[in-house]
Amino acid sequence: MNAESLREYCLTKPGAEETFPFGPDTIVYKVGGKVFLLTGLDSEELRFNVKCDPEKAIELREEFSCVLPGYHMNKKHWNTIVVDGSVSIKQLKVWIDHSYELVANSLSKNKK
Repeated sequence: MNAESLREYCLTKPGAEETFPFGPDTIVYKVGGKVFLLTGLDSEELRFNVKCDPEKAIELREEFSCVLPGYHMNKKHWNTIVVDGSVSIKQLKVWIDHSYELVANSLSKNKK
């Protein structure tokens, strides 16, 4: 997975939007105005932050070396995923889906 395929996948999510609130080097994907994924464009290795159930976040960090506590985020609820080839694209998409679903399901009926 590279930045472009990550972008394409995120934008397939219903209601997803791409924003740049922190400048041109950080892409933030939102649903209903709430962040479900963000990634920087200024590093060689692709990394992205996704929201995660707190208990599951700890389990993933213990199981996968590419899953780290969320960089510049609430480490209880966010993981940083390093796209280093150690997990499949399918697995990366599962983590993106989980983040999207957590955020989308938390939206009020008006925002859904």
